[in-house]
Amino acid sequence: MFRRAWVLMVVLAVGMAAWAVIEALVLDKRLIDPEGSFLGPSYIRLPLLLLGALLLDLLPLTVYNSWKRPREIPSVVRNRLRTHWTKERWTLVALGIISFYVVYVTYRNIKSFLPFVISTKYDRELHLLDHALLFGHDPATLLHSVLGTGIAAYVLSFVYLWFLPMVPLVVTAWVVWARNLSYGYWFVTSQCIAWTLGTISYYALPTLGPGFRYVALYVDLPDTPSKQLMDSLDNTRDYVVTGSLSNAVQSVAGFASLHCGITMLVALMVQYTMRHKWLKIAVWVNFGITAIATLYFGWHYIADDVAGVLIALVSFYVGGLASGQKFERGGLRSHPTTTTSAVPVLKD
Repeated sequence: MFRRAWVLMVVLAVGMAAWAVIEALVLDKRLIDPEGSFLGPSYIRLPLLLLGALLLDLLPLTVYNSWKRPREIPSVVRNRLRTHWTKERWTLVALGIISFYVVYVTYRNIKSFLPFVISTKYDRELHLLDHALLFGHDPATLLHSVLGTGIAAYVLSFVYLWFLPMVPLVVTAWVVWARNLSYGYWFVTSQCIAWTLGTISYYALPTLGPGFRYVALYVDLPDTPSKQLMDSLDNTRDYVVTGSLSNAVQSVAGFASLHCGITMLVALMVQYTMRHKWLKIAVWVNFGITAIATLYFGWHYIADDVAGVLIALVSFYVGGLASGQKFERGGLRSHPTTTTSAVPVLKD
C-alpha cells in the first residue's frame, strides 16, 4: 500500500549508512553514536523508542478515560490496541522511527567527517553575497540594530534551541497519531529526504558559518544558551579536528540551514494535513523566528537559509508523491490517494 514510501525510506537509510561506513573506513575513523553516552547503545535505545511511542499514546488516554475508575483500565487499553495499534500502525511506527534514526545518526557522523574530507571553505564568498544582497550591510548587524541585543536575544535563542527536542517529537507525533497513515509516511519520508539532502549540501558547499568565521560581528550579544552552544560546538570541532577528542562528533557546517529546512517542512505538513488554524499560525511563526535567529546569532548566511527552504520544498513534494498524495491547484492543495483498513480515501 505504501510501498514507494517505505522503499524510499529504507533506501535512504541504507544509502546514508553505506556512505558513513565507507567514509569511516577510508578515513580510518570510527562511527560514533552521538547520543550513545546518554541514552545507551542502539540495540537498547531503539526498542525503548518504540516502547516509548506506545506508552506516549496509551498512558494519557488510559488515565483520561479511566479516571477514578481503575477497573476500566484493561478494557480501555485493549480497545486502544485493537482500534489504533493495528499491524499497519505498527509497521509505520517501527519502520518510520528506525529509518529516521539511522538517517539522523549517520548524518551526524558524515557531517563530522567533513573537515577531514574537504579543507576548502566558502565563507568569504557567502559573506560577500550577504553584503551584495543587503547593499553593503551585514545581516547580523542589521538585525542587532533593529531588534537590539537584550531580551530579543534570549527569545530568539529559546526558539532556535527548541529545534533540538522538536525534531524527535514531531516525528513521533506523526507516526503515532496521524489518522490517515499516508500522512505519517509522508512526514517521515520527507524527513529522511531532507536530512539526506542537507548532508549532501554540506559537502557541495562547505562553510563554517558567520558566527564561527566572523566572530567580531557577534561580540555584543549576551551569553545566551545559543551562544553557549556555539562556543561548545566550536571547541568540540577543534578537539575533533586536532585528534585530541575521539569519542565525539563535530557539528559545525553552514550550508544549508537544516534549522530552516526542517522547521519549514513541519510548517508545510501542518498546513496541508491539519485543520487547526492556531497550530498553522504557530508553526509558520516558529519557522520565521528560526530563520531570523540563524542570521541573528551567525549560525548561517542568507544563502544557507534559502537552500534550507529549497530542501524543505523538494523533500515535502517528493515525500508526498511517494506516500500517495495528489497535489492540486499548482501544488497549493493535496489529498491522499491511498487508504487503510480504518480510513478510506478522502474525496472532494
